[in-house]
Amino acid sequence: MASATATANPEPAEPRPRERSAVLPGSRLGRLIVALNLFGLAILVGGALVLNELRQGLIAAKIDSLSTQGAFISNVIDQAATSGEPAPRLDPERAREVLQLLFIPRSQRARVFDAHGELIADSYVIGDRIESIPLPPALKPGQSPPLHFSLFHHFRSPAALAEQSRAALRLEIDRALTGQTVKTLRLAQNGQRVVSISIPLHNVQAVLGVLTLESGDVDKIVGAQRRALLPFILMAVAVTLLSSLALSRFIAEPVLRLARAADRVTLSRARAISLPDIARRDDELGDLTRSLETMTRSLSERMDAIERFAADVAHEIRNPLTSIRSAVETLGLVSDPEAKARLTGILKHDVDRLERLITDISNASRLDAELSRDEPKALDLRALLRELTELYGQATRGDQTPVRFLPPEAGESFTVMGREGPLSQVFRNLVDNARSFSPLTGVEHPEVRVTLQRSGRNVVAAVEDDGPGIPPENLETIFERFYTSRPKGAAFGGSSGLGLSIARQIVEAHGGTVHAENRVDEAGRIVGARFVVSLPESRP
Repeated sequence: MASATATANPEPAEPRPRERSAVLPGSRLGRLIVALNLFGLAILVGGALVLNELRQGLIAAKIDSLSTQGAFISNVIDQAATSGEPAPRLDPERAREVLQLLFIPRSQRARVFDAHGELIADSYVIGDRIESIPLPPALKPGQSPPLHFSLFHHFRSPAALAEQSRAALRLEIDRALTGQTVKTLRLAQNGQRVVSISIPLHNVQAVLGVLTLESGDVDKIVGAQRRALLPFILMAVAVTLLSSLALSRFIAEPVLRLARAADRVTLSRARAISLPDIARRDDELGDLTRSLETMTRSLSERMDAIERFAADVAHEIRNPLTSIRSAVETLGLVSDPEAKARLTGILKHDVDRLERLITDISNASRLDAELSRDEPKALDLRALLRELTELYGQATRGDQTPVRFLPPEAGESFTVMGREGPLSQVFRNLVDNARSFSPLTGVEHPEVRVTLQRSGRNVVAAVEDDGPGIPPENLETIFERFYTSRPKGAAFGGSSGLGLSIARQIVEAHGGTVHAENRVDEAGRIVGARFVVSLPESRP
């Protein structure tokens, strides 16, 4: 009985259902990387925002304090150092005396300017204090003057800083001389930032001068803020470092192990990748590892199947070659014409057998490539079987068993996803096998019948004959390659034993099954064999 080549078809690993995140869509590893990077950044940004609010609050509190203190000093100067007769005027001496009597903390500086913006009183001068500017180190010949660095003003020379400070102070005084109180944050001549408030000095409606009160401890506030930000920076750096180490440990190292395992397979030191600790992971690396393990295991099993197939081919070819060699060696020793004719017939039979065997082996070896090259498409199995049986009817001779198709009810659809050529080969092999076992005598009107029906979500086609049936112990063996079991009287070597094996391989490649069973009558006697092919139905 014909049989076919069957290579290993391991069950593909079932992909695990992937859980989707509504917050961070995408892969698990992608969400992990994004989350770790955002966590470190969030710590740094959060700390900066918190401390920025704190700094703004401290500066606002400092401005409120200076406003209260400046309003008090300006009221005293208005009462003691201004007069309205014969014309509104500001007495510089009285303004200096008032400024000297009032207590000005060392971190603050008070100055009084007249209506023309000229300085007439300075708490630093009255208190014997000076505005100190650190001198730069001595320059070597050809060396350029050093620059002062500020986070907000970049590189500036001391002269440029002094000029900028004077311009900012002059602008503040000019605005205050228009009658408005000016509150600002500006640079002093030594490069430090100061909180400054300028209050107009009035006599009735006339603006006679400006009181400028400034506090130079802003840099201390900013320095304290930066020192307070340092723990957040260290935490962000630590989180980034730990996340980098975690990504290296859980991503880079497993990928490297996968690469080395693939190299071992390439160099033939291993037949399959096996990394069970990574395969247990529930992320993309786990999916990749399981896919690689399944793929390499499938390739390994396919290689084993090819090796077994090669060994079976060598064994099957050796038999006719041995017979041919014996016939050739004997032919030269035989002088009887009838004996020579018999030996010549044996040689011709063995050559035909060898040619048929090589043809079937060639077809079986190309089967995998043909299945992978053709894309499956929707196929009407009813139309395929009708055309196939019509071809058999046209080519049937008188000494051959006829083939008849028993179609299902009209209007039913029997559509499967498949490849027309390979599926046609399946039913040709089954029909040819059934015809070879169908008796020409002893049975009234012997025939091979092809039926089609639906079973659940599958389309089931059956090929049955009126032959002697199959021994129960061989119902599965007949699908092994090179297995043949001919009825008595059949010519030896008339079958290669690959047809049924090829049919099973094609059907399993389409996600279906094929099996053999015996037909029995009401008395329980075997009245023929039936081969059943089940294929998943293609539904819209």
